[in-house]
Amino acid sequence: MPKILISDKLSPTAVEIFKQNGVEVDYLPDVGKDKEKLHEIIGDYDGLAIRSATKVTEKIINAAKKLKIIGRAGIGVDNIDIPKATAKGIIVMNTPFGNSITTAEHAITLMLALARQIPEADFSTRASKWEKSRFMGVEVTAKILGLIGAGNIGSIVADRAQGLKMKVIAYDPFLTPERAKNIGVEKVEFDELLKRSDFISLHTPLLETTRNIISKEAINKMKDGVRIINCARGGLIDEIALKEALESGKVAGAALDVYAEEPARDHPLFSAPNVICTPHLGASTKEAQENVAIQIAQQISGYLTSGEISNALNFPSITAEEAPKLTPFINLSEKLGSFAGQLTETAITNIAIEFEGDVAQLNTKPMVAAAITGVLKPLLGDVNMVSAPVLAKERGINIETIKREQQGAYENYIRLIITSETQTRSVAGTIFANGKPRIIQVKGINMEAELTPNMLYIANVDKPGFIGRLGTLLGELNINIANFNLGREKQGASAIALISIDNRLDEKVLEKIAKLEGVIQAKYLKF
Repeated sequence: MPKILISDKLSPTAVEIFKQNGVEVDYLPDVGKDKEKLHEIIGDYDGLAIRSATKVTEKIINAAKKLKIIGRAGIGVDNIDIPKATAKGIIVMNTPFGNSITTAEHAITLMLALARQIPEADFSTRASKWEKSRFMGVEVTAKILGLIGAGNIGSIVADRAQGLKMKVIAYDPFLTPERAKNIGVEKVEFDELLKRSDFISLHTPLLETTRNIISKEAINKMKDGVRIINCARGGLIDEIALKEALESGKVAGAALDVYAEEPARDHPLFSAPNVICTPHLGASTKEAQENVAIQIAQQISGYLTSGEISNALNFPSITAEEAPKLTPFINLSEKLGSFAGQLTETAITNIAIEFEGDVAQLNTKPMVAAAITGVLKPLLGDVNMVSAPVLAKERGINIETIKREQQGAYENYIRLIITSETQTRSVAGTIFANGKPRIIQVKGINMEAELTPNMLYIANVDKPGFIGRLGTLLGELNINIANFNLGREKQGASAIALISIDNRLDEKVLEKIAKLEGVIQAKYLKF
C-alpha cells in the first residue's frame, strides 16, 4: 500500500480521499516547518502533499529515497526544487485552477474598498473622529478597468467588473480578438491601457518580461488619480516608484495583496497614503482551500494507484509503455513550440501541429501538449503539459492536429504552424539516430540545425557580404560562435541564420545586431 505524508495544514477531506483510494496517510501539519524532522522521516513515503510552508529543497529530495510524487495544493511551486525532483524521477503536480474565483473576488473586493477608502474610514470611525468630509470616494460604475493579463483569473475579474457596470479593457499578448469579444473586453496595447484606465488590476505571471511592468515610466503614462490593484505576483510593481506616485498624488490609491519580498514587514508602502495591504490572502477562502485539497488528494491518489498523471509540471500524461518511444518526440515538440513562441510577438489565433511518418502512429496528445507548452511558456511562465491546452482554449487559440504518412526524406517529421494577428510562421524538426532533436525547416526554408541552450536567430536579405559583416560584428561583441547554420528561399530573397553561441545576449547587444545592414529580425533564443 502506498504511503503519503501531508506536511502542511490541509482539509480533513483530503485525508479521507486518500484512505478511500487505498493510500495510507500520515497527517503531520507542523512537520513542514521543521526541516530537520522532515529530512529525517521523508524517506518512508511514496508521496508528499504540501502547501506553501513546506520547502522541498535539494536536501529533502536527496533524502526521499522512495518518493514518487510531490503534490502542491495550490498553484505556486516556488517552494519545490523542480529540477532536482525531475532528475530523481519525482512527479511534481499542482492545482492550477482551484484558487481562480477566490483570487478574482479578492481583487474586486480590494478595488471597491480602495474606491471608498473603507479601511481608513473604519480606522478613523473607531477612533471616534467621524471624518465624513475626509473620505470622499469614487464610484466604479462607468469607470474603465484595465486588466494586465486576461487569462483564467483576469477573465473572471472582467466578468465581475462588468456586473458592476464598468468598461473593461485588457492588455494580454495572447488574447485574441475573438476571445476578447467572448469575455466582453476591449483588447488594447499596453500604453493605451495605461492612458485610459481609472483602475488597473494585474493578473499576469512574474517573468523577466513582466518584472516591474508597473514602472516609474509606466506610472507617468497613467491618468492622474489612477488606482492600482495587485493580487497576482510580487515584483510586478516597482514599489519605490509606486510610493513616490502615491505621495505626489499621481496615483490616488493602491491595494496590494502581494509583495516583492514576503512576508512583507516594515515595508516602505505601509507608510504611504491611500494604500490597502493584505497578507497574500488571494487564495484564502474556505471554498478555495477545500477545492485545492480535494484536487491534490485525487491527483496524488490517481498516480500512486493507477499511474494516472494530471496537472504535472515536469512530466507528460503518458503510460510507462509509451514513455521510451514518446520522450524524444515530446522533447522535440516542446522545443519547436519554444522556438516559435519566442519569435511570436502578437496574439496567436491558431496552432497547427503536423505529424508525418512513424511518429503519426504514436500517441500524439502529449506531443501536442508539449508543443503548446513551448509556445505559451515564454509569455505565461507557469505552464505545463496538462494546463497548456486549457490556457490556449481560454485565450481563444484554435489547435489543429494533422497526421499523415511519410511523404519526404524523413521517417519522422513534426511541423508547427503558428498563425498570429500579423503573420503565419512555421518550423519543422525531426529526431536523428542519436536521439537529438534537429530543426530542418524554418518558414519554409530548408536548413539543418541542432538546438543548443543559447541561439541567435537572424532573418535577413540574401545579399553578398552580409555573413562577413555579421561574423565581424559578433567578433567585436565578443560572442563566440559554436555553430552557424544557413538557409534561404532563393538568391537575393529572404534568408535565415541560426547561430549557436556560447554567450547569453542582453538587449543592448541584440539591438546592435538588429541594426546591422540587411537584418530584418534578430532574436535571442533560449532552450
